[in-house]
Amino acid sequence: MPTNKKQKKAKANKKDEFYTMLPDIEKELKHYKTHFKDKIILCNCDDPFESNFFKYFALNFNNFGLKKLICTCYDGSLVSGDQLSIFDVDEIEPQKPKQAYKVELTNVVDYNKDGQIDLADVENILKRRKSVISLLEGNGDFRSEECLKLLEEADIVVTNPPFSLARSEYVPLLLKHNKSFILLGNNNWITDKTLFPYIRDNKVWAGYTFNKTLEFIMPDDYELKDNGYIDDNGKKHGFVPEITWFTNLETTKRAEKLLPYLTKQYKEGLYPHYDNFNGIDVNKVENIPIDYFGVMGVPNTFLDKYNPTEFKIIGMGCGNLAKEVGIQKNYRGRTDLAFTDNNGNHKCPYGRLLIQRVKGES
Repeated sequence: MPTNKKQKKAKANKKDEFYTMLPDIEKELKHYKTHFKDKIILCNCDDPFESNFFKYFALNFNNFGLKKLICTCYDGSLVSGDQLSIFDVDEIEPQKPKQAYKVELTNVVDYNKDGQIDLADVENILKRRKSVISLLEGNGDFRSEECLKLLEEADIVVTNPPFSLARSEYVPLLLKHNKSFILLGNNNWITDKTLFPYIRDNKVWAGYTFNKTLEFIMPDDYELKDNGYIDDNGKKHGFVPEITWFTNLETTKRAEKLLPYLTKQYKEGLYPHYDNFNGIDVNKVENIPIDYFGVMGVPNTFLDKYNPTEFKIIGMGCGNLAKEVGIQKNYRGRTDLAFTDNNGNHKCPYGRLLIQRVKGES
């Protein structure tokens, strides 16, 4: 079971429960249909009665040919309470204050016999087969013993993990257990000291949705920003920038070639050389010189176009990660990439990935 320290973090995690909108889930997951057939899907940060991840997979259970769907949640979910429940099944929902529980589906029947699965069919399964719902012994922490057993059983994990633990604990745990996953994350994952090595080593990469502002349903105590609003059911909606899906499943996007679309050639003076590292700076992905095989610093948005058969990621151009590849201190005394422009001005380009062409790839 979780330690006291982990229990405190789990309590904080409930404030991280930003519930993903169904259209955003549909837009991303439609690309992975071939991966889902005969697989056990685990959503281990999702209240089944509130999560659109559960709603999505339940509705598409037969279409995807799933073997099983498992959803678990923390106790005491903070997102809009009963008002957010996607099914009107109060008679079988765990009593309040809400305890941690799970739902396991192994089939979805077309009760209405109208040729399609809708929410009414899924609701009927929950009402008629109460055995699919069971309380967890603990608080639903994804690191607890009972949740780790569910993780071992699963083939693919799909969820929006708690922001506060996603980089430091959640993703490393999935990789430790050799699990496939599709996760909603933030672009700051790219520069994170824990996650970047996985990205560099081709163990994690970007999905189909990259660096977008997405709408979420927020906890009741969340302070809405200027663009937030409260809907007719009293749910708070907010917008979070720089959202990216991350995965370790092969995608068609990852196989797309970037090189055929590059038209620039290297010219001395056009691409500044770094003062504190042997490499050149490229300010836009489309400006990557087609004929340059040395190390280049490119914007983090390169990850959206990254094909490992064309380029390899060498390192990160800032902070402690920069020290690992030999970047020296710049004019500000920091280990961030820096160059001097043609006018003698010192510049530190923001968020550079260090990449290099794969020799022989044209």
